[in-house]
Amino acid sequence: QLQLVESGGGLVQPGGSLRLSCAASGISLAEYAVGWFRQAPGKEREGVSFASMRGGYTNYGDAVKGRFTIFRDTAKNTVYLQMNSLKPEDTAVYYCAAGDVVPMLGWYDMRNYGYWGQGTQVTVSS
Repeated sequence: QLQLVESGGGLVQPGGSLRLSCAASGISLAEYAVGWFRQAPGKEREGVSFASMRGGYTNYGDAVKGRFTIFRDTAKNTVYLQMNSLKPEDTAVYYCAAGDVVPMLGWYDMRNYGYWGQGTQVTVSS
């Protein structure tokens, strides 16, 4: 059974950076595609970023392109989301998810992921 634990969230000023971690246990995360999602109060959960199995293909939501980077550390069985130039509208609970996802069929669709972490809060405010 794959278990995912996010960490790295917190309070940061606009323009600042954070790095979120998604640590896996139970099974090698390299065998799964991984997505990062976020949910702000009163809004639907949205796809933020995606990395295919072994990370050969990545994709990003329009709101974060050019600012966020997803990458894997296979030795640590962890996937990271580097977030730069943060904006107040990035404030949300961030979740990582894993699954047998075919990216062209919708990496941003939550239904394609079978494993979820508990989420980590990111607040961007001055």
